[in-house]
Amino acid sequence: MATVSEYATKAGTRYEVRYRTPDHQTTRKRGFKTKRDANAYAARVEVDKQTGAFVQQSAGRATIGELGVEWLGRQAHLKPSSARVVKSAWDNHVQPKWGQTPVGRIKRTHVQQWVADMSVDSGPVTITRCFGVLASILDDAVADRLLVVNPARGVKLPRRKRGEQTYLTMAQLQALAEQVGERRGLVLLLGFGGLRFGEAAGLRVRHLDLLRRRVRVVENAVTVAGRVELGSPKSHAQRTIAVPRLVTEALARQCEGKGRDDIVFPNVRGGHMTLPSGKSWWSGAVERCQAGDPSFPQIGVHALRHTAASLMIAAGANPKAIQAQLGHASATLTMDRYGHLFADQLGDLADALDAAAAESVSKACPEDSPEAALG
Repeated sequence: MATVSEYATKAGTRYEVRYRTPDHQTTRKRGFKTKRDANAYAARVEVDKQTGAFVQQSAGRATIGELGVEWLGRQAHLKPSSARVVKSAWDNHVQPKWGQTPVGRIKRTHVQQWVADMSVDSGPVTITRCFGVLASILDDAVADRLLVVNPARGVKLPRRKRGEQTYLTMAQLQALAEQVGERRGLVLLLGFGGLRFGEAAGLRVRHLDLLRRRVRVVENAVTVAGRVELGSPKSHAQRTIAVPRLVTEALARQCEGKGRDDIVFPNVRGGHMTLPSGKSWWSGAVERCQAGDPSFPQIGVHALRHTAASLMIAAGANPKAIQAQLGHASATLTMDRYGHLFADQLGDLADALDAAAAESVSKACPEDSPEAALG
């Protein structure tokens, strides 16, 4: 049990609390001006010991710099592209601000002010990413009993404005495919299948089942700082997607003369393609399409993934099927990303329900039936 005793100072009587920690070390806390405050602290210590919420006074002295280095070392599960982004957030924002700060001295208001300060020069995406690094480090500090609660939790973050997504029409997609030469199969696969560019770049011939019109997505060849990093798909889950016959015919031509282990869409040296940037085969194809069609939008490669989603929705696919095709972690994510396109189909839905209801009534009451005659 904790004990309270008084002692004399030049400023008057003070009280100290002596207690044993869960690991049976005797310690004390001094400086209470009233016995009532000392007794309250002693009671709180005993309750925390019983409930498992006890934190050593010295535990909060560990700095974010020390804990952050350890935390980064535990992020081996991250894909190279994600690891690079996290390391950048740590090096450029979290470590310079918090590196020397003991975790026990961080208050929620401090973190909220940091978020506000970053808003001057950084956008919501960067701020959320940097905050996530700090909050995760503090989560681990709570788990290791260095803190009772995470002071970053509950901080308000700036809302991310989702950029307007650009979609191609079916005709525009096919026009683009005709402008990329030998990469026609790639453009059709991205625009109809919804693969990420890195997933398409990682495809090998053995991943294609052209008879069943299926493509297995098992490897990701993502471009990181101009280099290709190989790994699993973004959600860490392999998947099989369906593609229309137009795509399988283009893939069949693409794979002519290739072995099972060959890359389907190699670069000029036979290795994995990198994401096109600047003046490239992609920008040239878009410019040629715009020359023939003033309404053709200025788009990047990722817009083909959005195009695929819009074409699936227009074809009547349900959100769960689209989730599986795109490789989203949940149908909720699919709806968050493309739910507005489903809303565009409400008029068609109402018309379809009207038609179904009319057909049901006509079958139940044919025009030459007695019921119809009574009407």
